[in-house]
Parts: sequence; C-alpha cells; structure tokens
Amino acid sequence: MQNLVAVISLKNIVNNAARVSELTRGTPLIAVVKDDAYGHGAERVALALQNSVSAFAVATVEEGVRLRTACVDKDVLVLTPPLSEEDALRSAAYGLTVTVGSFSSLYLTARAAEKFGLSVRLHLAVNTGMNRYGFRPALVDRACRECLAAGLSAEGVFSHLYAPHDEVSRGEQLALFREASAVVREYFPEAVRHLAATGGILSGGEYFFDAVRAGISLYGYLPNGFSGDYGLKPAMRVYAPVAQSGRTVGSGAGYARARLKSGYFQTVRLGYGDGFFREGIAGGVGKLCMDAHVREGRNNFGRRRLAIKDISAYAAEHGTTEYEILCNIARKAVKIYE
Repeated sequence: MQNLVAVISLKNIVNNAARVSELTRGTPLIAVVKDDAYGHGAERVALALQNSVSAFAVATVEEGVRLRTACVDKDVLVLTPPLSEEDALRSAAYGLTVTVGSFSSLYLTARAAEKFGLSVRLHLAVNTGMNRYGFRPALVDRACRECLAAGLSAEGVFSHLYAPHDEVSRGEQLALFREASAVVREYFPEAVRHLAATGGILSGGEYFFDAVRAGISLYGYLPNGFSGDYGLKPAMRVYAPVAQSGRTVGSGAGYARARLKSGYFQTVRLGYGDGFFREGIAGGVGKLCMDAHVREGRNNFGRRRLAIKDISAYAAEHGTTEYEILCNIARKAVKIYE
C-alpha cells in the first residue's frame, strides 16, 4: 500500500476520556470531535465514546449529520453558528443543537424556524475575550429577550478561554462568563453552562460549571502552556512505507545537497502533499520532496516505518500545535482501528 497508515487506538481515547472525567469529578463531558475528531475519524471515535460522555461538539452541520447517520444518538452541538437557512433546517432535521452568537445568526435561526415550522435547539455563545464567536456580555440580556420573542429557548450558554494557561486573562474571562451566564439563567433557568475546554479543565474546578468540553486531551495531548502527567496516552501512530532502498549516487538527498555518510539511502513514501512540513522530519536528510522523504541507511522494500516518533516535539519544532499536525497527516491516511 502506497498510502500512509494511521493506526488509532480507540481504547486510549476511551481511557483518556475517563482520565478527564476523574479530573472534573464526574462533571458532564462534551467530547469535541470536530475536524474528523482531530484526524482520528469522528464517527468511530464518537461511537466508541457514546457510553462515556454526555454530548459531542463539532465544527459544522455537515460533521453533525455524519455523526447522526453513523447512529450517534447523544446531543451534538454545532460550534459554528448557522450561516444559511439550510444550516438551520438540517440542524433541526437531524436533531443537532445550533450555536447562536450574534443577532444575525439569531434572526436567521428564528426566520428559518418560523418559515419551516421547526423546533430548533440552541446554545448561546458569549464573547468573553476570544473574539471568535459570541455576544458581547452587555448584549446577552437583549439576546435572551430576542430569543423569547422569536419563540426560541436557549438550552445552554458557553464561552471559550483564549489563553487558559494565563491566570490573569482566564480569570477575567471567568468573571465575565459568570455574569453573562447568570443573565441567561434568569431567562432560561435550565441552561447548561460550559466554559472549560482542556485548558480550563486543567485550571481547576471553578471553571467546570455544568459541563466541560474535552478536545485535544481525548487524543492524548495537552494544550500549549500546560505540562504534567495526567495519564493521557496518544491515540494515533502514523506509518509510511519504504518505497526504495539502495546505494547513493552523487550527493543529493531529495531537494537538497547532503552527502550521506553511510552511502545508502531509503525513500519513505511521505511528503508535504501528505500534510508534513517541507523542512523535513527527524531522521531525514534534506528537505521533503512533494511525496517522498529521503532517509539515510538501508531498509526493507515495502516495510512500514513510523513517520513521526514524537508529534509534540514535531509541532513545537514548527511553531504549531499537535491539533494541526494530527489533522494534516491523518487527512489522506488509511485509518486502522485497534
């Protein structure tokens, strides 16, 4: 097989969820499976986690529909607000929960609900400082009144910490969220409050509220700025096949001049077309070709080699996160579950 192979441990993902639940003392857990579960395969991951979590969160309506068609029956929150009537219609048809974070998305949802006679489930997003989605705290009261006037009921309210490792900024956001969520509870007393993603979870119990959202921790990693042994285990290993092995000719090594000391090379079938950075991978020589990587030494033709030994180190080396690496390198890989 010429493709990369991603071997994914569903057992590790389930165990990671259990570790998170221990940290949060059983607070209801919303498993974030957006972007194909960070590359791990959203449908398979969600089915494995159904008995361990209270709900799921995805980025788009399409991702939510994929979970429903895979027979995932837990609540599914779509984190991106609806951008069209079709988004609202499909969310209602598949029993998804929409995010409303602006008056534009609120009015669009209300119009779609009235036009098609829909019952729309929604959570209100509050902008406490990330400036991605959400009503400004000063507008939350009006947003609740507009929901009621349109016949909409908010089942939840949430925000997101933009720098959970920074005590000052997360404290400021916590205070804003407490105030805003209290306003929402005045109108919708049963609204589920959730602020903490993995970074918030690791910041302590005052961030837990009624539910927490675990993302990167489910897949075995910590967010930037956090360290420690929490019993999490990486769930993905990526392998690439050896496409050629033999003696060197001249001093090239892919798109580079780099004389190989041993006089032997092996070509591993991976490149930046597979989501890797062109600058190369530890153990390689020179830059990656688009679809091939030259390493020193001999190896058996067709043998699969571990593509990256340490995804965290690789992410840090290239100034990014494990999330980006996992999504990129798993996108074209054949997934095998164990």
